Amino acid sequence: MKALLLVGGFGTRLRPLTVSTPKQLLPIAGKPMIEWVVERLVNHGVDELILSLGYKSDAFLDAYPTGKILGLPFKIAIEPEPRGTAGAIRFCAETVELDETFLVLNGDVLTDLDTSSLLAFHRRSGGLATIAMQTVENPSRYGVISTSDTGQVMDFVEKPAPGTEPSNNINAGTYVMEPGVLERIPTNTVVSIERETFPQLAADGELYAMSADSYWLDTGTPEQFLEANIDALRSSSTLETDNAMNCSVSDTAIVIESILGRDSELQAGVSVNSSVLFSQCTIERDASVTRSILADNVRVGEGSILEDCVVAAHAVIPKNAYLKNKKVAK
Repeated sequence: MKALLLVGGFGTRLRPLTVSTPKQLLPIAGKPMIEWVVERLVNHGVDELILSLGYKSDAFLDAYPTGKILGLPFKIAIEPEPRGTAGAIRFCAETVELDETFLVLNGDVLTDLDTSSLLAFHRRSGGLATIAMQTVENPSRYGVISTSDTGQVMDFVEKPAPGTEPSNNINAGTYVMEPGVLERIPTNTVVSIERETFPQLAADGELYAMSADSYWLDTGTPEQFLEANIDALRSSSTLETDNAMNCSVSDTAIVIESILGRDSELQAGVSVNSSVLFSQCTIERDASVTRSILADNVRVGEGSILEDCVVAAHAVIPKNAYLKNKKVAK
């Protein structure tokens, strides 16, 4: 089974973290986001990965020069310009000559979905495509799905106005597709799978959806990215051992539910709460960092307070600064 991973986006909502790094290479609890996704695929029998690249594609090749991620070989397709979600799938499939049933995954979604069960459901349904479906409280920010008792999609509406949603079931960003789907996607143009391809397939009776009772998190915003890190910390005993590798942490520093990147330093009187520090960060004496994300080599000055902030790599926060709800560039 081959899996096509969509990792070409700009990661605009996660700026300034993504100014220099694609979002799928940002660390979730010290491990690149893409490796969390690939690890699950390996466990469910995927034997080849196809990366749909665009923004900062060289970064992926530099990170994985052997052509493998966690031992899983990958091929690449680099879009010359953005073509939308469906356009990217067609371009990628044509580039690598994909001619069999395949998986498609949004690269910024973390989930423990059983893709083997999704594939089995797809084969039973006989449709051209099957969507993994998640139930949420506020569906209007996503593609919303209504289905028949057999799982056939009756309606697919991308980001409907609040109060008009046909259900609370949303597109969870993992699909099984037949090559026949590619024929429904115009070539060499921008096409949205959510706004164009899926509604067309639903109208033709060729789209199905399976409810997924699984952990699921879209990591596209700073708040969600932070949540993903804290979730990983809470759920993994291994992480508790690996967290704060080679860090220098003062005996008087307080760390609460936070990820400390490799070679970081927390000086006397420091408080770090519900935050993520990438590698080689320095938090000077009596500074406080709460619900914030600090990229590599950030330095927070003595006595400074950061709350709900996102700080770019190599930024320096001056002494006794107070920052709340700020995005700080270098």
